[in-house]
Amino acid sequence: MNTYLLFKALHLISVISWMAGLLYLPRIFVYHTQNNSQPIITEVFKVMERKLFFYIMTPAMALSWLFGLLLIHEIGFDKLGQTWMVLKLIFVVLLTVYHFYLGRILGQFKLDLNRHSHKFYRFINEIPTLLLILVVFVVVFKPI
Repeated sequence: MNTYLLFKALHLISVISWMAGLLYLPRIFVYHTQNNSQPIITEVFKVMERKLFFYIMTPAMALSWLFGLLLIHEIGFDKLGQTWMVLKLIFVVLLTVYHFYLGRILGQFKLDLNRHSHKFYRFINEIPTLLLILVVFVVVFKPI
């Protein structure tokens, strides 16, 4: 079996799962914020947020990194110097920082310390979409 194609398929599956969580968690934060005065609903959102972050998003992120690094190993570490690869890694690091930022917000919701409006969460929900678009274009077109 071709290990490069295996790692590539597993990388894509992991990235899709991670992106789904990065796009969905802020949407849950929107609804959580809009229903903050209803304790029963708030508790349901807390469970949803926690399970999404810890059982889906974080493992998917870790696997995305693992299979991405295995792909780099397969193609050779000399490719790390190519501009498209540097750009991709910068965007992926930004997605990772965003992931942990959502985890920080999750902790604030857990303690009922949310300080942001639903509009804020609608706004930050666009960040992973923009980064995803950039990653796809950089990987497909490999500029410079």
